[in-house]
Order: sequence, then structure tokens, then C-alpha cells
Amino acid sequence: MQALRIYAGPKALTHIREHGLKPAHVGVIPGAAGGPKGLILGPLDCFIFGEWLPQSSQSVDLVGASIGAWRMATACLNEPITAFERLEHDYIHQHYEPLPGQKRVSARQVSDAFGQSLEAFYGGRLEEVLGHPRYRLHILTSHGRHVLHREHPLATPLGYAGAFLSNALHRKALGLWLERVVFSAQGAPLPFDVQDFRTCCVALNEVNFMSALQASCSIPFALTAVHDIAGAPSGAYWDGGITDYHLHLNWKAPEGSDRALVLYPHFQHNVVPGWLDKALKWRHGASPFLDSTIVLAPNPEWVASLPNGKLPDRKDFMTYGKDLAGRVKVWKAAAKASQQLADEFGEWLERVRLDKVRTL
Repeated sequence: MQALRIYAGPKALTHIREHGLKPAHVGVIPGAAGGPKGLILGPLDCFIFGEWLPQSSQSVDLVGASIGAWRMATACLNEPITAFERLEHDYIHQHYEPLPGQKRVSARQVSDAFGQSLEAFYGGRLEEVLGHPRYRLHILTSHGRHVLHREHPLATPLGYAGAFLSNALHRKALGLWLERVVFSAQGAPLPFDVQDFRTCCVALNEVNFMSALQASCSIPFALTAVHDIAGAPSGAYWDGGITDYHLHLNWKAPEGSDRALVLYPHFQHNVVPGWLDKALKWRHGASPFLDSTIVLAPNPEWVASLPNGKLPDRKDFMTYGKDLAGRVKVWKAAAKASQQLADEFGEWLERVRLDKVRTL
């Protein structure tokens, strides 16, 4: 395989050795935060949700933060391949111009436009998302506490500075400033243990879906916080990736179930706990939380072959500025090239080879 690398935790590797990898073995699929990086996962999403998983009938928990939440909600729509193709198109072509008299695009302007795009994308289709016969959706958000309880031009930057310092000392200390709030559809229990971090669970329904999904994608300072989501604790809600960047969670399999594996299409090998941990390299390694996880990630050498030698990322908005056509061109090229990831995964599944699986 030239583009795809497959990594497995010890329990997942034992499972593959004894039983292979069948769609019926999957109990959880996570979707990481990461903005434009998630574009390269579109073909894998189309293959997994459009072709492979339909060969089984078990229930599957879909857990997402930020762009990962958008992807997982899209997987719940009828005709998921068409839905993922639209998601790719809409994400690639998003563009914001400063309002008259302004030098730059405001966070409020981006939030308003994004909210409208979510309404256009999911409007009239919430029953498909929330009532899917097999998939139980879980959307992760970060809920502000104390000084971060309400968004404020002075208090919010100070609060995030305090969160950064606290997190650097100990990940659990981040809970002094932010808590994980998970919105779950169909009354589904969480597929992970929550003793690692302060957590609140809320029912996801038609009243709060749009707000919860927008909150999960609301990057601090780039978008405004979403306040007072129906059915959830009052206050400000931000991007779920702040508390759970790559969903390095203590996944748990249902008792007596064959769906024991976590299948994780990801844009890199490392599963970083929180957004504030990006620079803390000692927190990037695998842990027992990931023992039953299979990560599908791009080969760094393949990534180097993409336009600009990297994955699409948020810096491209500044790099290309008003050159929308230039950014669209390189993002479309990266998304098209990533079909190779899906093709290689499909080929591997036809003849599961342990020598192609690396230790997570």
C-alpha cells in the first residue's frame, strides 16, 4: 500500500489475527476535529458508509467533534455517498468576504454564514439523522465554566490562557475551565468511559441538533460561541476539539457483543487528546484507551505528494486569501487524490494481511 497505513491496538490486532476484519465487527467510528484535514477522508467515508458497513446489520456508535461531527451526522443521511460528496463540495467552496467598511471577516459573520449552511444541508432531514435504524450519533462540544461561562471580549482570551496553562500541567485540570458535553441521539449510552475528564451527557433532538452541531464546529475566536443550547447546561459552547481533538477516549465494547472494534479513519497516525495538547508531544502516544482501535491514516510520504506537500489546513484560508479559485483547486486535488486511500483499504479487506498492519 502506497497511500494508506493501517495501525491497530493490541486487542484489535489479536481480533484481526483470529477473525479478520468484517463490517459486523465494528461497534464505533470516531470522527476527529481538524478542519480541512478531514477532506481527505471523504472517499474512505463513502466506501465505509456507502458500501462496506451496509453489508452488516449491527448498531454502530458514531462519535464526532467539529468537522468529525459534521461527517458523522452526514453518515446518518439517506444515500450517504451523495451526502458526503455534497459535504466535500460545500466545505471546499466556503468563502467569506469582509462586510462593507470592515477590513476582515468577523467571527459573527462566519458563524452566521455557517449556521445558514447547516440549515441548508440538514433542513428537513433531521429525522434521517436522529432516527437512523443503525447509527447512534454522539456530538462532542466544549462547554465553558466560570470565566468562560459566557463569551466576552476580555474574559474569554484570559480564560483560554488559563485553560492552556492548566492543561499543560495536567489534562484533567483543563476541566476547571471547560467540560465535555456530549449530545447523544436515541438515548444511546456513551461508547466510552468518562472518568478521564469532566463530562455531561445531553439528549440530542430536533430542537437542539443545529445548535449542538454548530457549537461542535465553533473554533474559538474564528467563530462565536453558541450559548444556552436547549436541554443542556446554560452558558457558552465551543468546538468539541478543544477538549477532545482526536477523540483519544477510553472506548468500551458492549457486553457480550461481537462489535468489539473501533474503526477510525483519521488524517494522521497520532491520536492527540485535546486541541491544547498539539504542542505537548508526550501526550501523542497510544494508550490502553486505544487497545481495540484500528486507525486508517495516510502515509506521510503520500501526503508529501499532495499539492503544497501537505494536507489541506486552516492556514490555507490566509495563504490564498481572496484567491478562492486557487484554494479550491488545491483542495479538490487533495480530495481527489485521497480516493487512493479508499481503494487500498478495499483491496486490503479482500485479503487481510497482518504484515500490512502496524502497531498503534
